[in-house]
Amino acid sequence: MARYELELLTAIRAVREAALLTRKVADGITPEVLEKKDKSPVTLADFGSQALICRALGEVFPEDPIIGEEESSGLRQADQAGMLSRLVAEVGRVVHGASADDVCAWLDRGGASACSDRFWTLDPIDGTKGFLRQEQYAISLALIVDGEVVVGALGCPNLEIEPGGGARGALFTAVRGKGALQLPFDGDGPAARLCVSAEADPRRVRFCESVEKAHSSHGDTARIAERLDIAADPVRLDSQAKYAVVARGEAEAYLRLPQSADYVEKIWDHAGGAIIVEEAGGTVTDVMGRPLDFTRGRTLLENRGVVASNGALHGALLNAIRDLGIA
Repeated sequence: MARYELELLTAIRAVREAALLTRKVADGITPEVLEKKDKSPVTLADFGSQALICRALGEVFPEDPIIGEEESSGLRQADQAGMLSRLVAEVGRVVHGASADDVCAWLDRGGASACSDRFWTLDPIDGTKGFLRQEQYAISLALIVDGEVVVGALGCPNLEIEPGGGARGALFTAVRGKGALQLPFDGDGPAARLCVSAEADPRRVRFCESVEKAHSSHGDTARIAERLDIAADPVRLDSQAKYAVVARGEAEAYLRLPQSADYVEKIWDHAGGAIIVEEAGGTVTDVMGRPLDFTRGRTLLENRGVVASNGALHGALLNAIRDLGIA
């Protein structure tokens, strides 16, 4: 078996299982839920996705720590009995016979906080508001060995397989040194090798950024666009789907520009997407041009912001960020 082949196959299976649950939960989101700003669907999907993925990883790699977002202590409180019951029912659609104790134990496998020589990091639902709007969200899983992301699986259940229309549901995978692929979520269809755009003219940059202003400075993005004489408006979409869009050549850059001096990125928000872009031929750094440092626990403590690009335009973007004093 090739290096990391079992890890990749396990990650693909885990993300696909989680997607079944998140899609089922999303199908129940009604206009009334949105009007009431009811976040219980995303809470249910978050917990369920993490439980299923941690279960799958634990079966094959029981010694591997997992740094995830969620843990079960809140669910065990008496006032959360209803949510726990719903969660067990949803997980039980995928894993028949799952009990409340099973689900909580699987969730808590994602409770590691310190880095080790080998560990996984997981974002069970990346793009909370996108999920609630039934727009873009992602399930992101990555294996980190000796501080380097070596395997990534990024599931985008609502992203079109072909740009501009058609079936939805794409799964992006990468193994360090082996390239990046796009697979249909349902497994019905060939894998497509990913390659970033070859565009090298800064004026022709197509870039994407977060929908939410709290996640990235839209004003600074506009200043960069003006500096580089970029004509195209930014494409705004939720989640690490932005990494996927860059990796398959639909955009040249993803900018996550810091809103404040004290904000620190979480590792699970970037690990899975970063390796997809890099293995598609692109470049990922922080706004200072430093590689992302996955050796500091749950956060990218040594980094500030994130710039993902096709590589050819990376220098121009970093220069504009520096010249405008954004870094």
